[in-house]
Amino acid sequence: MTLANDPGLSRASTPPAPGSGWQLAWGVLLIVSGLLAVAMPGVAALATVLVLAWLLVLGGAFEIAYAIQTRRAGGLAWKLVSGLLTLALGVLILAAPVAGVASLALLVGAFLFVTGIARTLLALRLRPLRGWGWVLFDGLLSIAVAILVAIGWPESSVALIGLLTGLSLISTGIWRIVLRRHAAT
Repeated sequence: MTLANDPGLSRASTPPAPGSGWQLAWGVLLIVSGLLAVAMPGVAALATVLVLAWLLVLGGAFEIAYAIQTRRAGGLAWKLVSGLLTLALGVLILAAPVAGVASLALLVGAFLFVTGIARTLLALRLRPLRGWGWVLFDGLLSIAVAILVAIGWPESSVALIGLLTGLSLISTGIWRIVLRRHAAT
């Protein structure tokens, strides 16, 4: 029997997966970036909306190129309109990033409200099952946060987007580190 097949061999003694050091470094960098975003929500909100704007500009340009390239396949007008609208939205956000932050906050609030209602209804359907209260809590919390977003909009938009960006970065950094640890064991 080889050492690798020995059932008494601890999984913790196996070497980490290749590249796991990079995953750890990436996770730590994401957590630090998230903490900075929470500490400076204005900068984080502006960075988030500018990245979104550039993604829209690039996406719109690619859609237009695709429409022109596939014009013989039909639907050229619709493909061009879609590409032009995407491009225009990106350019508008680049021209007025603060308005872009406010718009993004409004969309996040609407998303939270709709998902909160859906989760509340789901909880009521799951009611006899164990743990249904957590789904209800999640739904009601999402609705409450959406209402707070609406009440504070647009003044709280920068703080909301910056905070959400920071929390997302922190959460992503944590799961990368945790997955690295589990992959290595």
